[in-house]
Amino acid sequence: MAFSRQLLILFSALMAFPAATIAADAEKKIDVVVEGVVYCQSCENAGTWSLSGAKPIPSAKVSVICKNYKDQVSYYKVFETDSNGYFYAQLEGFTMSQCLLEHPLQSCHVKPVSSPLENCNLLTNVNYGLYGASLRYENKRLFGSSYEAVVFAAGPLAFRPDHCPVP
Repeated sequence: MAFSRQLLILFSALMAFPAATIAADAEKKIDVVVEGVVYCQSCENAGTWSLSGAKPIPSAKVSVICKNYKDQVSYYKVFETDSNGYFYAQLEGFTMSQCLLEHPLQSCHVKPVSSPLENCNLLTNVNYGLYGASLRYENKRLFGSSYEAVVFAAGPLAFRPDHCPVP
């Protein structure tokens, strides 16, 4: 009888363990991050999607726009590139919904906003930048004690000089 009681206690404890693990995982915050690079496209490649000979643009601005399943903007923020033209956009306040249409791969896009270079500030459609470059999942995650970040990539995006000859 004592053995069966101990077995029952052990079984009950084991059944409660997965629930405690799931509850701890539910409290872990999941951040969404978008990264990419903004370039100045060379005149030789104007009108194409080629970035051969392109140079990164420091302090360029890009926007991340997410829409909900009703096609309403649910997230919008502008981010600035670093000295290498790289942007790391942590989407603070963005929550991943259970609705597939509101998953970042479906609902978010990145658009170039402005270039600080006077000689390279015309928008291009490289990687659909004019309409919003889609996000790509590249199996990249960052882990912390109380958070997990899922990193998506967008672009690369580009501006071009306004003095390029028309092809």
